[in-house]
Amino acid sequence: MDLHGKRVLVTGADGFIGSHLTEELVRQGAQVRAFVFYNSFGSWGWLDQSEPAIREALDVFAGDVRDPHGVRRAMQGCEVVFHLAALIGIPYSYHSPDTYIDTNVKGTLNIVQAARELGVTRVVQTSTSEVYGTARVVPIGEDHPLQPQSPYSASKIGADQIALSFWHAFGTPVTVARPFNTYGPRQSARAVIPTIITQIAAGQRVIKLGATTPTRDFNFIRDTVRGFLAIAQADDAVGQVINLGSGFEISVEETAHLIAQVMGATIEIVGEEERLRPAGSEVERLLADNRKAAHLLGWQPEFGGSDGLRRGLQETAAWFTRPENLARYKVGRYTV
Repeated sequence: MDLHGKRVLVTGADGFIGSHLTEELVRQGAQVRAFVFYNSFGSWGWLDQSEPAIREALDVFAGDVRDPHGVRRAMQGCEVVFHLAALIGIPYSYHSPDTYIDTNVKGTLNIVQAARELGVTRVVQTSTSEVYGTARVVPIGEDHPLQPQSPYSASKIGADQIALSFWHAFGTPVTVARPFNTYGPRQSARAVIPTIITQIAAGQRVIKLGATTPTRDFNFIRDTVRGFLAIAQADDAVGQVINLGSGFEISVEETAHLIAQVMGATIEIVGEEERLRPAGSEVERLLADNRKAAHLLGWQPEFGGSDGLRRGLQETAAWFTRPENLARYKVGRYTV
């Protein structure tokens, strides 16, 4: 399916991945309706920072995915839906799990129900590598057991299964995109890479982190966006779960020192208890098997391996260190 000229809905268009995806869809000639979270400030989130030509091309819908009537209204006339709207902070899910069920599970139900009723031709449901929990086998394939090690991951497992149930029960053309640890410009400082970069950029050399031994598979934002677009365009992807990961594994500690090298700094890492997950909730190891994406989509990470990670970190650090961007982050404060 060629997305050029297609009417496309992106939920969560105001967020990190959603804003990058929305911008790329506009560049590729799609007619994009950007579903942003309603607020009294009239903010479009990160889309407020998009270049004027992109903002002018957007059809912006302010609403809430928890509202089935608003979701249906936003989806009317759309052929393709990228569903990214979700609560994603793991620590926040420990003390407010109810909001994760409402937003992530019920919100996804509203999306696929409206898609079924309106005859949408493709729905891309956004998952997360957190649904796998700590790897039992590596690399992690799509058939790896699902392990809800946090209320957040449990809500995303539920959301994925709701979406897939509509494929099995009703033939709703759903694909579950399962990105591993996406990073890049605009990411929340709750994530580890922006946490490290912003502290160094603010002049700190004693870097405060949580657990440093877990490994992650970091996926640069442009690779993730390319994966989403490839999924929407591949007929063979319907009904499938597809990993989007670099296939390269690195510990949090090694990542911090690599970032320091990229930024020309010498750092010391100290642990802060408030940044630690409960012991049974920490995902100790993530490493993607991305062969299915290669086979079905022809997708390969352009920022894979240690060299690709370094290049992605250079771009990311360059963005965060611009004063106008760094000023958006509360560097001295830990926020769940």
